[in-house]
Amino acid sequence: MKLYNVQTDYKTKKKTNSIKNELSLGTKWTITRLLIAFVLLIVGSSSLVSQPLNIILLVTAYLVIGARIVWQAIKNIFHGEIFDENFLMSIATIGAIILKQYPEAIAVMLFYELGNVFEDIAVNRSKKSISALLEVKPVSATLILGQQNKVVDPSVVQIGETILVKPGEKIPLDGTVVLGSSAVDTSALTGESMPQNLQIGDTALSGSINQTGTLQIKVTKLYNDSTVAKILDLVENASNKKADTEKFITKFAKIYTPIVVILAVALAIIPSLMTGDWHTWVYRALIFLVISCPCALVISVPLSFFGGIGAASRQGILVKGSNYLEALNYVDTVAFDKTGTLTKGQFSVVAVNPKNVTKDELLQMAASLEKNSTHPIATSILKAYSGKLVPAVNVIEKAGHGLYGKVNGQEVIVGNVKAMQQVKNFQATDAVGTVVYVAVNQQFWGDIVIADVEKTDAKRAIELLNNRGIHKNVMLTGDNQAVGTTIAKRLKMSNVYTDLLPENKVSIINDLLKVSPQNNKKVAFVGDGINDTPVLATADIGFAMGGLGSDAAVEAADIVIMGDEPSKVSEAMKIAKKTRKIVVENISFALIVKVLFLLLGALGMVNMWQAVFADVGVTIIAVLNAIRLQFISFRN
Repeated sequence: MKLYNVQTDYKTKKKTNSIKNELSLGTKWTITRLLIAFVLLIVGSSSLVSQPLNIILLVTAYLVIGARIVWQAIKNIFHGEIFDENFLMSIATIGAIILKQYPEAIAVMLFYELGNVFEDIAVNRSKKSISALLEVKPVSATLILGQQNKVVDPSVVQIGETILVKPGEKIPLDGTVVLGSSAVDTSALTGESMPQNLQIGDTALSGSINQTGTLQIKVTKLYNDSTVAKILDLVENASNKKADTEKFITKFAKIYTPIVVILAVALAIIPSLMTGDWHTWVYRALIFLVISCPCALVISVPLSFFGGIGAASRQGILVKGSNYLEALNYVDTVAFDKTGTLTKGQFSVVAVNPKNVTKDELLQMAASLEKNSTHPIATSILKAYSGKLVPAVNVIEKAGHGLYGKVNGQEVIVGNVKAMQQVKNFQATDAVGTVVYVAVNQQFWGDIVIADVEKTDAKRAIELLNNRGIHKNVMLTGDNQAVGTTIAKRLKMSNVYTDLLPENKVSIINDLLKVSPQNNKKVAFVGDGINDTPVLATADIGFAMGGLGSDAAVEAADIVIMGDEPSKVSEAMKIAKKTRKIVVENISFALIVKVLFLLLGALGMVNMWQAVFADVGVTIIAVLNAIRLQFISFRN
């Protein structure tokens, strides 16, 4: 069977399309040759044709279907590749012709090429799951130049320039929306079908498809640094790191093939010298060679891993190599960064506790004083209050205390415990989060609790991992113990480490790594920010959460989750488990059938036609089993 590097074919979209077309034409030509050779075989085997014409038709049939394989074997020999599947098929069929077993020789080549047709179809189908990602590659950008627009290559657009994106067009570069609003399809990037609504000030990601409104986007990254370029680079290089199983099969084939050739030679010569029956034993040796071809192993194993990587990509999970996909099967510990990974990484008002006033009155007074501040706490309070703001004057900020000012002629304080020292009836709270106290004319009005809240998907992510038997789920955070412990309890995590600096996180991962290898297990870390880069690189498997975020995190990670769902960690493990199951099935099936038929062939209990099934039939079954990954739903 033909060996494909089914991942490194994707260097550019243009090259990908040409390869796909070439394979399609090649498959059609192979089918044409199959039909011609089959007709020649039927006619040449007919008793209605004279014997000399029989031989001419059968030899012609062999050349039509087998000449390509024989020529490839000759070329490979000159390149130092002697013991490959082309060599085995050529020697076996030429030997059959010498023994005047014309139909058998043609049948071997017919079924072998039929197997190639099935393989082409399987590989092309697997490629589609990855090539769909390549469709996000933009081919042009509309650059706004004063009163004129100019269509240019995205690679020439500079940071700070503004581009125009109309409905139906791909967003060619990362940037910030400066004019317009629209629904944007990010499914090719994240695997999520729900459109994202973009407003002025929102981040627009290259590779997304603008759906409803016209957008003007100020470019924030050069094309080579853009989201779409990162995705393409990850896809192109996914084959550089092979799984241990793939490496083993490659080494196995290089050792196995010469051994079976030597055994076939011995089977032809030794019994023939003892019995004098050269015809029988040479024929058995030729059958032995046909059966021995390791096509099912060398094709189905990498194809299975490629199918797994493709299945993951459809879910918005980019795996940088099949070795990482295989390693996921051995993870027993998952460590999560908190902020931006399990939580939204944004301050939100989680509680409003008024004293002798209404919630709206408390929020109005705080928001009116905070309206000119750009601090995240001020922003969260303003978001929480949708009513009318009251003008504030004489607003000053005291470092370490809070804001002081006048609203409607009343003295207002919005700050922490220190700011409330002179306030009557003040009551401190032990609520978890950042607490903002409000006092008016030295009277305590109440408090507002602000915190970073969990993602809606976070609790489910931990539950799914527990259901998979992974019970060591720990959280690492730089937050204080009260905040970290509260969130960890709500998510039902096994452990939490708080008050951490980046180097502390690395130390903890190293401690976890010392324990896991004792059980042949691995440690995964899930993070999203620049400060997570050292930890991502330290863990056995690093997940970059929200691959649309930190470039450094994406670079350091082994697996990139393009969306914002921590539950996709479990989804990736599910895909890895199914991939491994199919790999094991293919290896076991191929080896059992091969060994059985090799023994039967050596004993003369298998003819050439049955030998063809042992080779091509097993390969086709293994390939079809591998592409099952393309039809399985992996949603948690």
